[in-house]
Amino acid sequence: MAAQYSIQGTTAKGIAASVERGVAEGGLRPGDALPPVRRLADALGVSPGTVATAYKELRQRGLVVTRGRGGTVVAEVPSVASRRPPRVPEGLVDLAGGHPDPAFLPVLRPPAELPPSYGSHRAAPRLPDLEALTRDWFVRDGVPAEHVTFAHGALDCIARLLSTELRPGDAVAVEDPGFHHLLDLVPSLGLRLVPVTVDREGLVPESLRAALRGGARAVVCSPRGQCPTGAFFTRARRDALVAVVREFPEVLVVEDDHNAEVGGAAAYTLAAGGLERWAQVRTVSKHLGIDLRWAGVACDPVTLARHDGRMLMTSGWVSHLLQRTVAGLFTDPSVGELVAAGEAAYAERRTALIDALGAYRIRAVGASGFNVWVPVRDESAVVNGLRTHGWWVAAGARFRITAPPAVRITAATLRPEDARRLAADFAEVLGDAQATYGG
Repeated sequence: MAAQYSIQGTTAKGIAASVERGVAEGGLRPGDALPPVRRLADALGVSPGTVATAYKELRQRGLVVTRGRGGTVVAEVPSVASRRPPRVPEGLVDLAGGHPDPAFLPVLRPPAELPPSYGSHRAAPRLPDLEALTRDWFVRDGVPAEHVTFAHGALDCIARLLSTELRPGDAVAVEDPGFHHLLDLVPSLGLRLVPVTVDREGLVPESLRAALRGGARAVVCSPRGQCPTGAFFTRARRDALVAVVREFPEVLVVEDDHNAEVGGAAAYTLAAGGLERWAQVRTVSKHLGIDLRWAGVACDPVTLARHDGRMLMTSGWVSHLLQRTVAGLFTDPSVGELVAAGEAAYAERRTALIDALGAYRIRAVGASGFNVWVPVRDESAVVNGLRTHGWWVAAGARFRITAPPAVRITAATLRPEDARRLAADFAEVLGDAQATYGG
């Protein structure tokens, strides 16, 4: 345990609150060990059972993990202190954020008027015209759309689905490397992460099978534009994964198709594979703007009932003002043209960066989406080295569980001529690192 922080309390709740306060304030840091149960019980003058109950509550809430003989330690991503990306230093080119190019985002135009409503919208949470547009959006890519609903974004939807489906301590199979916010979210719900290997075509079937055989009760994945590698399902890979999931019909499969409009890849989705328990969530943040906290969800009827039942008891509905804004953008031909131009530009920029790095024999992947994933030996050396050349890229540690080190470069705003300069600087940094570390 960190020497500067002393756990206090005479009840299980008091002890748990003291540990949570220490984590939130920085007195207890990720990886710090908590005292053994009996030692802390003696120090506080309470029974070992009281301390054990406190530790159990902390585990269920994702603040600590137990490592067998290694004892109980603060989680790497405790639920009270989610990882945030470091602030971009002034004067650097930001290639770390994973954001779209604003040049390809439309100007948001909310409806000029929205008549006052009497009461609440709980009885009719979805606008009929947007619901119809959402069904068409999914059907276009072969996703069954008999049951659709809305959420406040992908993570909002995924959190609601997992919390209604699973219980603290249950396991969730996730991509490794994968979406860093999801890797933070799952432990914060008191759930366990089970890494599944990702290659150029997404989830590796045998790795997924091992995770499900190990007891994972849900799978969260992306069919295209996978963050951070840009992987996407081919038809053959989709079929292989569907075959695996059908061996475990009780498992809930959640697809995050956040790049549906600008991913630059065809849609071969698990949601179209005839699974028993499934949901696909699509957001508009990447192609219409980050302020549109709206997502469309297609799913099986049981999942729909559980999602909407929980939403009914909390936020109730997505703002109708927001829904009208999204519907207007969906039906505006000029917006469609702008989004299509963005998709083409993102593909050109990804390819330009991968080719530029390849000219220096630097291997990189990024077949769809906004990002390029570059395996490296030492993430810190590369990030800091590129910083000296004026570039700010993301260390891969935020996206990995057991996957090898790499850095993520967002190519969405990187023009081809700048990609060549970045590649030259990258090669120089790798050369310096090899000289320093004897590679």
